[in-house]
Amino acid sequence: MKLICLGNYPPRKCGIATFTENLVNAIMDAAKMQHLEISIDVIAMNDKGKNYPYPPIVTRSINCLNKQEYIDAAGYINQSGASALLLQHEYGIFGGESGLLLLELLRKLKIPVVTTLHSVLKEPSFHQKEVLIKIGQYSSRIIVMNPIAIEFLTKVFYILEKKIQVIEHGVPDFSQLKDVVGIIPDDWKDRKIMLTFGLLGRSKGIETVIKALPAIINKYPEVLYVVLGKTHPHVVTHSGEEYREFLEELTSQFNLQNHVSFINEYVGEEVLMQYLKRADIYVTPYLNKTQITSGTLAYAVSGGAAVISTPYWHAETLLANGRGKLFNFSDDKALTEIVIELLDNPGKMTRLRTNAYNYGTKIIWPKIGLEYYNVFVQILQAGVTVIPEMIFDSFNFSIPKFISFHLEMLTDKTGLVQHANGSVADYRTGYCTDDNTRGLIVATKAFVRFEEQKYLKLIYRYLSFIMYMQNPNGSFINYLSFCRSTDEERGSDDAFGRAVWALGYVIRYAPNDSLLQTSKELFFKTATNLDQLVYARGYANCILGLYHYIKRYPDHDNFVEMLVSLSNQLCEKVNEHSRDGWTWFEPELTYDNGLLPAALYLAYEITDIQQYFEVAEKTRHFLEKQCFKNNYLTIIGNDRWLKPDDYTHEFAQQPIDAMAMVLMYHCAHKVNYKQEIIDKLKLSFSWFLGKNELNLPLYDYQTHGCNDGLETFNVNRNQGAENVIAYLYSWLLAEPFF
Repeated sequence: MKLICLGNYPPRKCGIATFTENLVNAIMDAAKMQHLEISIDVIAMNDKGKNYPYPPIVTRSINCLNKQEYIDAAGYINQSGASALLLQHEYGIFGGESGLLLLELLRKLKIPVVTTLHSVLKEPSFHQKEVLIKIGQYSSRIIVMNPIAIEFLTKVFYILEKKIQVIEHGVPDFSQLKDVVGIIPDDWKDRKIMLTFGLLGRSKGIETVIKALPAIINKYPEVLYVVLGKTHPHVVTHSGEEYREFLEELTSQFNLQNHVSFINEYVGEEVLMQYLKRADIYVTPYLNKTQITSGTLAYAVSGGAAVISTPYWHAETLLANGRGKLFNFSDDKALTEIVIELLDNPGKMTRLRTNAYNYGTKIIWPKIGLEYYNVFVQILQAGVTVIPEMIFDSFNFSIPKFISFHLEMLTDKTGLVQHANGSVADYRTGYCTDDNTRGLIVATKAFVRFEEQKYLKLIYRYLSFIMYMQNPNGSFINYLSFCRSTDEERGSDDAFGRAVWALGYVIRYAPNDSLLQTSKELFFKTATNLDQLVYARGYANCILGLYHYIKRYPDHDNFVEMLVSLSNQLCEKVNEHSRDGWTWFEPELTYDNGLLPAALYLAYEITDIQQYFEVAEKTRHFLEKQCFKNNYLTIIGNDRWLKPDDYTHEFAQQPIDAMAMVLMYHCAHKVNYKQEIIDKLKLSFSWFLGKNELNLPLYDYQTHGCNDGLETFNVNRNQGAENVIAYLYSWLLAEPFF
């Protein structure tokens, strides 16, 4: 059996690096004792801008911020002959928001994954939740070190309980430890040692112990509190040594210089074991409950110290049944009482230490290594149950229900607010015709589908906004401030075209005659402006509006003539800009691209003019070559439009462009019934639900909004009007095909 392990590794100085090294050695030692063959290679994660002199077992490393290196590593793993990947997961060691770049590697694998989770959060952020959901889907087995994590994983991250297995944090075998001269200072000989070990940061709560010390040393002046460890690198980056300096100042304030020793070092495991063996009392005074695993706590228990801790999740589990004592967060008085009680009663302290030490013998690394080895044997003997690439390639999601809550929250008495800060409407950005027209289409289509009065109310609201924004000559203003003022005289071709589309759509599906007559009045006024259009999207949007009008009134030949004129001009755009290898309406690919072929498919349906179908087909195929180079939709990003011979267009990807692709295939299906059209439609919609460049959903299951787009290292969490409209309209088009 060959395994590859991915995680931090020494000489990188962090707890996960030490854990990974111990675990890899433990698995190999366990296999050797069982006379079984196994080999393990390690892929190590490098933090930003750093490289390490790794031992030979590390055959490859990944720069945490380099997306391509994750992709290359996946290819390396697939070609390595490994039977499975052992992943050590902690959000902070992988690049991107909450480590999302790891998903680039996982989704391309062709072997099973076993993941050890070093953190499990009860209340994760959006990125933390979605990243771990995907990791859970891609993993054949999830290993946690605390049974409390099972409930969180099943209820918060939707991971199947049958995938989860509890294997505790391994510890060294202290029975084999020999004293090393020179590590423990000679002047500690007659002291009672209280010890806290680990990387320093505000959450560690060390000030609680310092505040407890005056009362303790009043009775036991021989007590020395040792704080062993460097400040966490992330803390140093953002705050320097502020916390350590605060603790030193607090020590001086209480005149405890002879009773507190700060050892500003990152020590290796052998040295740490010497300190733990010497400690009488070990304290973890952390300030909050949300730590599912603590390696230092496990080591302290196995070393036979009398352990006192605040009741964070791992401490509650590990210190149960007389293996330690708990005190409330920040409660220095309670800590004082426990310490004095133990020092007053040596027999009680001995029992506590014995219980802890005995338990530690059950979780020594060789035993933990065997448990991991057996996990891999079980998975491989049962046959592969999960291959990440297979999950990503399938439509393995259930479409959420249609919920318009966020759209309604962005709508006030004036209309649909343009933008949002997070999911909250940002009134400073005002309103625009662009959004209210598309909102009108969604509201009308939703009313036709669900016949709920709330959608009728939205139709009235958006239509009244459009009516207000129309100029006497039939053109439209696009922008309106929150105070209902504007400096515009005329909006863009886009805004005009979208208004024509929306009005045509309402005319076709008007819920009552009053709405029909008002929409027709506004629609007729637009006709004199059609010959002023210049840009392709203006043509396309108007073609969609004319299409819907003609579907209701097929005998109105003058509107058919308008549709033909605009369609001819759109086709002429292709003739103007096409060249070898470039078949498109413009000299570059920009935004809302699928809209352009979509309009010609509908024009063909109305007129049966073959040219429209042919141009729609060849431009669709050209667009597909740019957007489906992988097995998912990659939208032309607005960071940089795509020009001929320029293949950089991944970010920032916008929901409106995914909607345009869904619309294109929906329109194509009206005249071209091939299964591949339906498949591409479904694939385009799945972009919203995570089948995309970042492997994360744009749809927010909590707010029922849609995030603003895919950036290089994160999802843009603002949820403006354009984006929720794009999602809801795409849902209404795509859902019948699933």
